[in-house]
Amino acid sequence: MSYYHYMDNFLLLTRLGVEIRQLRKHRGLSQAALAQLAGVTRQKLIEIEQGSDSVGAGHYARVIAALGSELHIVPARMPTLEELKGIFP
Repeated sequence: MSYYHYMDNFLLLTRLGVEIRQLRKHRGLSQAALAQLAGVTRQKLIEIEQGSDSVGAGHYARVIAALGSELHIVPARMPTLEELKGIFP
């Protein structure tokens, strides 16, 4: 399995979850408030913020839209040591 395949399945979703959590906090929203705006359960939002791959792309899209945001695809990069510390304590 190549590095990029592994990254696609784990690190990218983890990074996306972190970005969603940061945007939510920056906008002063609780998990419950954002979940209601997005039309998802609070538990589903928790899973999204954790970067769960068991959550469908549609749920991620609803939360991102509720934050008034969009995705931009950029070339992959190696994770920083700080990012890895958060993933592998």
